[in-house]
Amino acid sequence: MKKIQVALKDGSIREVEQGTTLAEFAASISRSLAKSAVAAKVNGHVTDLPIQLNNDAKVEFLTFEDAEGRDAFRHTSSHILAQAVKRLFTNVKIAIGPAIANGFYYDFDVDEAFTPEDLEKIQAEMEKIVKEDFPIERMEVSREEALRIFEELGEDYKVELIGDLPTDVTISMYKQGEFVDLCAGPHLASTGKVKAIKLQSVAGAYWRGDEKRKMLQRIYGTSFEKKADLEAYLTMLEEAAKRDHRKLGRELDLFSIQDEGPGFPFFHPNGMVLRNELEHFWRKLHFKYRYHEIKTPIILNQKLWQQSGHWDHYRENMYFTTIDNEGYAVKPMNCPGGILVYRTQHHSYRDLPLRTAELGLVHRHEISGALHGLMRVRSFTQDDAHIFMLPSQIKTEIQGVIDLFDTVYSTFGLSYHAELSTKPEKAMGSDEVWDLTTNALKDALEERGMEYRINEGDGAFYGPKIDFHLRDSIGRTWQCGTIQLDMQMPEKFDLNYVGEDGQKHRPVMIHRVAFGSIERFIGILIEHYAGAFPAWLAPVQVKILPITDRQAAYARELADAMFAQEIRVVVDDRSEKIGYKIREAQLQKVPYTLVVGDKEVESGSVAVRKRGQGDIGGKLASEFISDLLKEIKEKG
Repeated sequence: MKKIQVALKDGSIREVEQGTTLAEFAASISRSLAKSAVAAKVNGHVTDLPIQLNNDAKVEFLTFEDAEGRDAFRHTSSHILAQAVKRLFTNVKIAIGPAIANGFYYDFDVDEAFTPEDLEKIQAEMEKIVKEDFPIERMEVSREEALRIFEELGEDYKVELIGDLPTDVTISMYKQGEFVDLCAGPHLASTGKVKAIKLQSVAGAYWRGDEKRKMLQRIYGTSFEKKADLEAYLTMLEEAAKRDHRKLGRELDLFSIQDEGPGFPFFHPNGMVLRNELEHFWRKLHFKYRYHEIKTPIILNQKLWQQSGHWDHYRENMYFTTIDNEGYAVKPMNCPGGILVYRTQHHSYRDLPLRTAELGLVHRHEISGALHGLMRVRSFTQDDAHIFMLPSQIKTEIQGVIDLFDTVYSTFGLSYHAELSTKPEKAMGSDEVWDLTTNALKDALEERGMEYRINEGDGAFYGPKIDFHLRDSIGRTWQCGTIQLDMQMPEKFDLNYVGEDGQKHRPVMIHRVAFGSIERFIGILIEHYAGAFPAWLAPVQVKILPITDRQAAYARELADAMFAQEIRVVVDDRSEKIGYKIREAQLQKVPYTLVVGDKEVESGSVAVRKRGQGDIGGKLASEFISDLLKEIKEKG
């Protein structure tokens, strides 16, 4: 039998017999690898473990710990879901069922909407299919054969999908037991590998996301290798529900979304405190890093957006108007305005790097079904910055941006990981320029010693980017900061500077945001802190509770003294029992509650209750104010 050479991820080379399956190869390396592998990557292409190796290849085995491994695991789970639904319901047609972040879904065309009781029955049937441990077989067929099979099965949605496939695409199907599905794969070797499944919800979804097409029933679920991991995830979801920023936004009177403005948030006084504190923090930090703040218009001429490329690449997400019989657009991004500011003056190499920053209000059209509190809105403020620099300054400037991001995220107790996003399918510029800018970002990350992941094809249409994914207090990740390196816009807008040689040259441009969107960042912080904001951010920092009317005047004197120091303070002098007022302050998540009785009045002190700790004892009022001011300044 002919031998072939297989290169592994660690660089080692192994010889195997031609025709050896990936599963057999994994078993030859180690029993534990054979048990943990869920799929493999062969020459960069993710595939099933039963596939044979017939030529020299580079092989990387994927486990559930790998994103692509989890996708294969959960994609298989979606097929188990479809098989269970087909067993239990008549007149059902199947549509699509991909893996998604943290789970999977499958869309069904059924006569009646699924009920919670239906989900329980479907899950029980899925668990039965797992126990039956069907081998999952890949079959490659001709277009004609695929059409015949799915027409006989009455699967109209599969027939439509086949008809839309390019003629040169290999059509594959996967079979498990009596169930067959059109699918590119990859999948697990058998249904028995899926040990822990939970169906979570059902929702309506238009076929292919088209509002003019039929509404289907979408069942969402998740799955894990181990039941303990599933239980931990479900516990995290319960905690996340308690922290839902929409619920806390109402309870703490921070913001609202009104029927008169879907996707356009209204900030209430408490929410404006959060917003203003974030903006104040942002301005001080950008002053420290030597940025110049600018402000550009919300509406600009249509020709600008055609010149920038947004007209061709982003038009469906934009709003338009007409002024003096000319077309205008409401800006979806701030960068063209920042570029126009750069162009108002002549620049020398001595002026660079030039760092401009803007808290710019932008508008983007989102379909109503995608809107979600502050996390997905139609109007938001980007903390944008644009850096114009010499090519030789790229690494230094990227390092400076990362330093600034470190300061921002550490202030809020948020860790992060970085992802490098490369050229998308729809992009401006040559491969040469894209390779140059992508390698510049890689070099900056590697020189800094930062670990990062590659996110193929997810760059901006004008350049590659580094995205910063934040991890909150319960382990969820949120994409916020981004650094985009751009050589396209300077070319499109004929930007230049005079170099040391006296000639005109093109600057390089960085687009970057730290918060991303102030609205969304506030939503993230609400959930991260569960509404219990640190003292420097809290809408009300101190609540003073006189025990009786006799202490009301002293309470107001204390409040006046704190107000003079710009401490946000409220006096609750209602004729309610002190225990009731304390509980209410706790529900409002006020950092410090001061109880004052006759003893405190006489001694000029306060009885301090700290959120999360309860009664921490008495202090002189002046000492409490001094300590709190220090805590606020240090953002503890």
